[in-house]
Amino acid sequence: MFARIYQPAKTAMSSGTAKTKFWVLEFAPTEERYLDPLMGWTSSDETQTQVRLEFETKDAALDYAELNNISATVQDSQKRALNIRAGGYGENFATYRRGIWTH
Repeated sequence: MFARIYQPAKTAMSSGTAKTKFWVLEFAPTEERYLDPLMGWTSSDETQTQVRLEFETKDAALDYAELNNISATVQDSQKRALNIRAGGYGENFATYRRGIWTH
């Protein structure tokens, strides 16, 4: 079995980083998918691609893979700097604001 260990990135639709703190072990597909003749859906007989294991640390994921004889590659994620404003969202509605309201 072959697996990939990575830390998920934040979704494009949110600015939060809530689901990016853990590490994921996902199995790579070993069989090709086939087209279902009745519905036209793609199908597969293997169930390992549906398994997604989450770990607190990268070392825990690597230990699990080694313990279960799973050859795994690690994809390190690119970290981005957090943009945290001092006032946050509430700064938009501050009563001490001087100047013309622009929006």
